[in-house]
Amino acid sequence: MKKPRLGSVHCIIPDVQARAGVDLSHLAWVGNYIADKRPDVIVQIGDFSDMLSLSKHKSNLDAEGVRYVEDIHATKAAMETLVKPWKKLKSYRPRMVLTLGNHEERIIREISEQPILLGAISIDDLGYKQAGWEVHKFLKVVKIDGWEYSHYFVSGAMGRPVTSAASLLRERQCSAVQGHVQYTDMAIHKKTGYIGIFAGICYLHDEDYLTPQGNSTRRQIVFLHQVANSQGDPMFVSLDFLKARYS
Repeated sequence: MKKPRLGSVHCIIPDVQARAGVDLSHLAWVGNYIADKRPDVIVQIGDFSDMLSLSKHKSNLDAEGVRYVEDIHATKAAMETLVKPWKKLKSYRPRMVLTLGNHEERIIREISEQPILLGAISIDDLGYKQAGWEVHKFLKVVKIDGWEYSHYFVSGAMGRPVTSAASLLRERQCSAVQGHVQYTDMAIHKKTGYIGIFAGICYLHDEDYLTPQGNSTRRQIVFLHQVANSQGDPMFVSLDFLKARYS
């Protein structure tokens, strides 16, 4: 007999940064694991799409042959690969929350800099809502079962990103999870038990700007078990584990 869950189960999918020409096979592994475990809430923490065509930081070599339409096609294909395993389950309908990241925000910035594009391009081009996600604006904080989610959290009058899980806890005064940075960090408040998490990354490719040392970071998804009232039990599930199980 299957025992009832103690609280909710959340699954957090960190930055994917999907684009044309990179290995996205891990998204099928992630989707199958979610289909097996059936969390109540799935949070994609932002930067699912890379949107390299709109990057202000790309080199001339990176920019060669890059097109907006290819970014959109790659994003939609990646999302279809991710959600397909659990969409096939008739009895499973989780809450799907997506907090837009700074890479998706490149579309908004491009429109603001070139108003002639208003109505020609938009966040909706990425197809997130059509895939079933509840989409939230960049840096909006979404609170579920006492846990706060955003692509990143800010601190101070200048609104700069917090720099550690400990500073995230101090800033939010509750349990909170963010993406954005390419490393994993976690802090637990010794009295309240609140937890701050930097969720790491969920992609297989390396980024030249990170150097070999930066690219050695953990690649993973994060599960939270027994989630209620800003409490819960984190579990980090590596892409290496998912590859061994599902590839």
